[in-house]
Amino acid sequence: MNDLVLKNGRVIDPSQGLDRVTDIAFADGKVAAIGDGLSGTDMRDVSGKIVSPGLIDLHTHVYWGGTSLGVEAELLARTGGVTTFIDAGSAGPGNFHGFRRHVIEPSPVRILPYLNISFPGIFAFSKTVMVGENADMRLIDPREAVRVAREHADLVLGIKVRVGKSASGDSGIMPMDIALDVAEECGLPIMAHLDAPPPSRHDVMGRLRPGDILTHCFRPFPNAPVRADGKVRDEILAARARGVIFDIGHGGGSFGFGTTRAMLAAGFLPDVISSDVHVISIEGPAFDLLTTMSKFLCLGVDLPTVLKLATANAAAAIKRPDLGTLKVGGLGEATVIEQVSGNFDYADSIGEHMVGDKRLLSAGVVLGGKWWHPT
Repeated sequence: MNDLVLKNGRVIDPSQGLDRVTDIAFADGKVAAIGDGLSGTDMRDVSGKIVSPGLIDLHTHVYWGGTSLGVEAELLARTGGVTTFIDAGSAGPGNFHGFRRHVIEPSPVRILPYLNISFPGIFAFSKTVMVGENADMRLIDPREAVRVAREHADLVLGIKVRVGKSASGDSGIMPMDIALDVAEECGLPIMAHLDAPPPSRHDVMGRLRPGDILTHCFRPFPNAPVRADGKVRDEILAARARGVIFDIGHGGGSFGFGTTRAMLAAGFLPDVISSDVHVISIEGPAFDLLTTMSKFLCLGVDLPTVLKLATANAAAAIKRPDLGTLKVGGLGEATVIEQVSGNFDYADSIGEHMVGDKRLLSAGVVLGGKWWHPT
């Protein structure tokens, strides 16, 4: 007998090219069947709603209580439908053990972290205090980073490095070079944040390797990926050609509607949509992953593609093909989404507003093959 059956939903699973109204059943913590007329102990009618693989947010900050920028993963999972949170370097070698024991291990939802190259991680990030963790090179010890990455190899996805005027100050590109050395030593990718210059996008893009992630990839000028004439910059095209992964990482200051329109018009989709939700951006303009996905929907990207960029593509970016899919026999995780129509005010990170006619809202979460939220 199936434990849970979601009836009559529009099941969209980009990993299988699936998009049809049908039932999906879960048993023993796994996807048991997809098809019409299924039955089970817990039957839930999701007519008119979308059933997606559990959403993956590739860029979040969820070291709540251990860093000033952290937000609560469980709360966001309940309100925003995310089942896997990728923490983008909140913790460094000096406090990663606390992140693991006090947040990751007790969490009802999956948290997979990148290790920050800076010893204290992102330690001073708030509305009133903002100190880049890579502005002082005394805070970077590559041997400690290697040690901690190896000790926690079962969790650490890669090395996070933030460079730019805000994050690395006078240190410039040096933290990224050290992060690349650590990543190479450990056989890991890096996720690179770039804010305002210096360094320039040329400095960063030329260093990224296949499988590395550029987050904030559609940031506004300066360091935007597109020229004023709408042409995608050569170094961006070259990076994609060699396998660099382009992630949105909306956040509070890293996503522009103008850049996004130009990139989409040029045929350059991001590889992944993520929110970069943290203590500031959770109050806007990012809010959560579904809001960021809604913006792309309103900018003309079709729903199956939007879902792919937050499920299958995100899973591929972290080399976890078991996630972001509803394949029978796979993990019993799903997000139930309601698409509503109306007039919705969306903002980017530099104050431009857009009125969209669509919005995606979380209508339910399945974890471990059981209905988890709302109770």
